[in-house]
Amino acid sequence: MAPHLEPVTPDTIDAALALRVHPHQEKNVAPVVRSLAEAYAFGERAWPRLIFDGDRLVGFLMAFVDIPWDPEKDPDDRRSGLWRLNIGAEHQGKGYGRFAVGAVREELRRRGTREMYVSWEPGEDGPGAFYEGLGFRPTGETTGRQTVGVLDITPA
Repeated sequence: MAPHLEPVTPDTIDAALALRVHPHQEKNVAPVVRSLAEAYAFGERAWPRLIFDGDRLVGFLMAFVDIPWDPEKDPDDRRSGLWRLNIGAEHQGKGYGRFAVGAVREELRRRGTREMYVSWEPGEDGPGAFYEGLGFRPTGETTGRQTVGVLDITPA
């Protein structure tokens, strides 16, 4: 079967909360429980989805949509992008991360967005090489300690 996205529901919440990345990656990405709390707090500006392959849960993603980036610096700078990506430890290296980034890209395109942002923890165990391999380029900005990357998603 092909991977697909589904919303988090009462039937899938326990499986979502049990999803774990490799232990050495835990410092790079917040757990699903934090993401779901943020999704609740941010309402329509958050787009959380579970990644399934058939009926098997393999990951979680959350996009952010039209969020004020740095309102004190530029109140008109609103951005959208990939907020979280958690692929289960046993499901990594199978293309699910690439699928997830593509799915967010298509959702943001559908909403009329022209650039997709992501941030990542720098370092050897961080996902920088993964995102750069998908075409994200560092903007020179940071958010906290994380590197900010951008990808042009204007339809071809």
